[in-house]
Amino acid sequence: MLKAVILIGSPQKGTRFRPLSLEIPKPLFPIAGYPILYHLIESCAQLSELREILLIGCYQPNEALSRFIANAQQTFNICIRYLQEYASLGTGGGIYHFRDLIKANVSDKDAFFVINGDICADLPLVEMLQFHRDNVDEKGFTILGTE
Repeated sequence: MLKAVILIGSPQKGTRFRPLSLEIPKPLFPIAGYPILYHLIESCAQLSELREILLIGCYQPNEALSRFIANAQQTFNICIRYLQEYASLGTGGGIYHFRDLIKANVSDKDAFFVINGDICADLPLVEMLQFHRDNVDEKGFTILGTE
């Protein structure tokens, strides 16, 4: 089962977007008319095998985030779950804390994506997955670097 994990951070970490992020959670900040998170989910949805997207962060559940998730699930016809950290655990901390949920229903041969939730780019996820399957053993990983 192919999954994507999107790290959406916490309100304490979104200082570069202030004062704008005081009103709107950074992942919901609009870029080209849609929240940053929408663009990332749209990129993930291009993977026909993708079955689940896990959003990991330390935002308190609120109406805007809940509504966004419900709408995105309908729009992209994919399961999206928000996993709330008990405290801001940092990039690796959130992944480690929810490792059992991330690995649930995933075999050793399956891959999953980890994406930072504050980037806006044309992500070549289909190409990355194909490269990974063609060139990396089942215990390895593929990283996309940026300049």
